[in-house]
Amino acid sequence: MADFFLCATFLGLLAVIQPLYSLTAAPAATASSPYLSATTLFQNYEKMLTSFKIYIYNTPQENSVSTFSAQPISLFYSSLINSQFITQDPEQAHLFYIPSPPDISARSGARIVREIRTNYPYWNRTLGADHFFVASNGVDSSSDRNAVELKKNAVQISIFPTTSGNFIPHKDITLPPLNPSPLALVDEGPATKTPSYLGFMVWDDNNKRKVSSSLVNEMKGDDEFRIESEPLDRINVIKSSKFCLFAYEEGDLTWMVEAMAMGCVPVVLVDHPIQDLPLMDVLRWSEMALVVATRGGVRRLKEVLTGVDQVRYQKMRELGVTASRHLVWNLEPQPHDAFHMVMYQLWLRRHTIRYGRRQWD
Repeated sequence: MADFFLCATFLGLLAVIQPLYSLTAAPAATASSPYLSATTLFQNYEKMLTSFKIYIYNTPQENSVSTFSAQPISLFYSSLINSQFITQDPEQAHLFYIPSPPDISARSGARIVREIRTNYPYWNRTLGADHFFVASNGVDSSSDRNAVELKKNAVQISIFPTTSGNFIPHKDITLPPLNPSPLALVDEGPATKTPSYLGFMVWDDNNKRKVSSSLVNEMKGDDEFRIESEPLDRINVIKSSKFCLFAYEEGDLTWMVEAMAMGCVPVVLVDHPIQDLPLMDVLRWSEMALVVATRGGVRRLKEVLTGVDQVRYQKMRELGVTASRHLVWNLEPQPHDAFHMVMYQLWLRRHTIRYGRRQWD
């Protein structure tokens, strides 16, 4: 079987439907920065705005994208087609967008690629390395040549968190989740009072499939933690909590950026390495969030949380507040918001190298 690979030059959460922030100028680069490289980011960002071009294939699948109900995907799509990045001349394009159903499977993806490579000359130039597509949960593996090229070469955009095994780090991108409750956080800022709780977690007792229910039960029995399914005073609880806990594989990360904006340091509970955090090419997540395994129980969790000294904790809060501004989805895209940061990550992937192709059996 052929082995196709994409090589690109790269740098090395939860929003509300209305704008929380209006970033009309690049944040100042400081010694304590949430960015991998603030100077590179904001210099390249301006270049992207004026030069980046994308060609959208005219395929029967295009209408299925515009009507899809997954809000981050529909917001990304509507923002893209109405942006200055679109070109009608494929010869000007840096990347090619493949409209496809967001619940695309490897089989349907192979069919779409087959149609594109038959009707257009652009796929075969790089074997798909300068193409991208949206798949809400990611595309799984397949032995079909077209599906292999789609998965291994084309840039996949999925919703965070992505199904395990369906995400290729340093090639694929995740969309920040969309906060389901549009809360007015402007001018509230992070809390300044002494926290009442070590940790706060939104937890539905029906979600016992993957995150250890014993850990949650332990936290429920500990006065330092507050565990609730639908807290009516969530903003107040967030502001009175030192850390906000999220179960990675339960999909309850839809309010993580809301927590970050209010100065609650996020803690992701997961028992395996994760590499699909949003804006991984831009943000230094290790400086703003903690990843803790559930296997150690509440004792190990408390050791990790209480082991963060006050200086480091305050830095994590401040960086999280700044970073949260780039994870906000807006009906009308704003400078440096989630849409533009996703576009920036695509822009970083515009330089592709086609590797040698082996003969198919």
